[in-house]
Amino acid sequence: MWERLKEDMDCVFDRDPAARTRFEVFTTYPGFHAVLMHRASHSLWRKGMPWLARVLSNIARLFTGIEIHPGASIGRRFFIDHGMGVVIGETAEIGDDCTLYHGVTLGGTSWEKGKRHPTLGKDVVIGAGAKVLGPVDIGDDVRIGSNSVVLKDVPAGSTVVGVPGRVVGGGRSEQEKRRQAIARKMGFDAYGGTQDMPDPVANAINNMLDHIHVMDRRLEEMCRGLKSLGGEVADLHLPDLGACELDSACTTEHIDSAEDEENPLKGDGDNT
Repeated sequence: MWERLKEDMDCVFDRDPAARTRFEVFTTYPGFHAVLMHRASHSLWRKGMPWLARVLSNIARLFTGIEIHPGASIGRRFFIDHGMGVVIGETAEIGDDCTLYHGVTLGGTSWEKGKRHPTLGKDVVIGAGAKVLGPVDIGDDVRIGSNSVVLKDVPAGSTVVGVPGRVVGGGRSEQEKRRQAIARKMGFDAYGGTQDMPDPVANAINNMLDHIHVMDRRLEEMCRGLKSLGGEVADLHLPDLGACELDSACTTEHIDSAEDEENPLKGDGDNT
């Protein structure tokens, strides 16, 4: 018991630079209080005293703003930062060294009895306001961005952002790796896997626009070649693509073309 208490307190210093003294943590940190009281209520729950366990968990919610069902299984060195508004359901399972921020919900999507809440692996970090719903499995070392909504399983080592949550880095199956290899040939990054976690949809569309620009240049060269050989090519004017781009947190990678330096695309040229 004392070893668990020491671990729970030490992990606060490891993950919150604002923590200064053990006395301060013990007396003023609601996340620490909620975890401590959950250890007691969960013990009562396992000993067949559910009413008393629920009373203790409700007292914890009253004083901390954090609701943890006494039936939830929580591993070692679990840290809730700030904590207000955190909800953890009855059948939730949380591995060792996990961190949750305020407003996180580990909730269910069904009224049926049985397993209906998420299972978190080890060293999972869930950002403020994120929702993980249903009996989904979240792998080890997963990072879930603030305000994301996760409804599907997430492979280990992944980063998830958005509504609904999309994997933007790591944890790819062999099929997904093959798709990515093919996508990169045309400048399409389906996973938005950049360091600053961009919107993957905007990143994908921007790369597709770059690809269209390259194809447009190549078609112009083909038309010029056909005309030089005496071929007849209708001069149909197409709208200039210009510098269209969606707002995104990233800079999309430029697609190199052999004609870039010799024949730059001009806005007033004919597009055929």
